[in-house]
Order: sequence, then C-alpha cells, then structure tokens
Amino acid sequence: MAEGIFRAKTAEAGIELEVDSAGTADYHVGEEPDPRAIENMRSHGIDISNLRGRQFVQEDFDRFDHIFTMDESNHLNVLRLARTEEDKAKVSMFLNSLVPGSNSPVPDPWFGGNDGFEDVFQMLSKTSDKIVEELKK
Repeated sequence: MAEGIFRAKTAEAGIELEVDSAGTADYHVGEEPDPRAIENMRSHGIDISNLRGRQFVQEDFDRFDHIFTMDESNHLNVLRLARTEEDKAKVSMFLNSLVPGSNSPVPDPWFGGNDGFEDVFQMLSKTSDKIVEELKK
C-alpha cells in the first residue's frame, strides 16, 4: 500500500524518483497484494494489482537513497543487512517522517478487517504527504 500511495503522490507532485517496496522475509515473494488492500487502494483511485512481493536484499542499499521501514522488526532486519554506517544512515521508520522520533509502527492491516486497511491507508497517505512536502523543498 505504501508503495502505491507514495508513487501516486510523487507523480502528482511531479517528482521523479524510483519507489519500490520489499519485505524482510520471503513469505510473499511473487505474490500480489492482499485483495482487501487492492480494493481499498482502488477505492482511492490507486491501482496496486500489478505489484508483486519481493524480499529486501543487500543491494537495495546501493539502489536507493532512502529506505523506510514499517515496524521495529523490519527495521532491525534491514539494519542487520547493512554493510556500512552509510547503509545504516539510509534507514528510518516511515512514520518518523510524520512524527519525528516516535518510532511508531505501521500496524499490519491484515488483522483489522476492512477498517484496518482504511486506517493504514490514511496513516500512509498522511505520512507520504509530509515526505512529498519535504522533497519539494
């Protein structure tokens, strides 16, 4: 969901950059998003049905300038793959962009039913707005 939202918001703002998402485990590699996520995003005019899961790899540190993590477990897993302090400096918790220093996790919407997906959409959308605002500066 975060990838779809962030892509849409950066495109709308005329900001060209590469956006990609990845998990830290291999559970859903090659799979499409949860049907509830697809439906929620579609209701907001964003199509994520073509996205497929992939696993974060060490080379992502070379490919991206910034790496956002969604929760503490993902954050620690990504940091474990860091080779240098420069790699580590690229990593931050996503919601810290909205509430600096909070280290708040993005909840897994899977357990919250349709309301959980909408709640997470709103959280991701507000945070993406803040990041786009910063990128425009």
